[in-house]
Amino acid sequence: MAVIKEKDGRPGKQPGKESQPLIIAKTPAEEQRLKLERLMRNPDKPAPIPDRPKEWNPRAPPEFVRDVMGSSAGAGSGEFHVYRHLRRREYQRQDFLDKMTEKQKMDLDYLDKVSDNQQAADVRTAKRRKKREKLKQKKLMAKKAKQDANKDSEKSSSSSEEDDQEREAEDDAEAPSFVMGKR
Repeated sequence: MAVIKEKDGRPGKQPGKESQPLIIAKTPAEEQRLKLERLMRNPDKPAPIPDRPKEWNPRAPPEFVRDVMGSSAGAGSGEFHVYRHLRRREYQRQDFLDKMTEKQKMDLDYLDKVSDNQQAADVRTAKRRKKREKLKQKKLMAKKAKQDANKDSEKSSSSSEEDDQEREAEDDAEAPSFVMGKR
């Protein structure tokens, strides 16, 4: 049986693969850099992304307890450790349930606060919108009033011009139609 040997003399390695020098990371940043370099050697290979760790859940309490321990005499010295372990596990389960209840309460409080803030923002927005509309209407009314005033002044000036023209026409009728020197 022939053992494959590389030029560095180690048996069992594929020929043609270069061995990388062993580098020991001294800082977390250096460790990160080494990991990135290893990933970037072959960019086509998918990078391993670990799943999120599952949240810890206590073991459910047993449905049926076989060795019920009471306060009666006759329990051996080894039973204390079993009792202590069961008690510790039950206290841990109760603490977990209390923390979950507190977390749910805090989540509900947060959602209530967010909805209250949203309603307050909607009220402020509606109030400001109403104010903007009122200002817009006021400007529009002022513009219409100005246009009406301009039209009235034009009508009054045009009616006064018509009166002036009628008077001139009457004056022209009385005056001679041809006067020397006037054009």
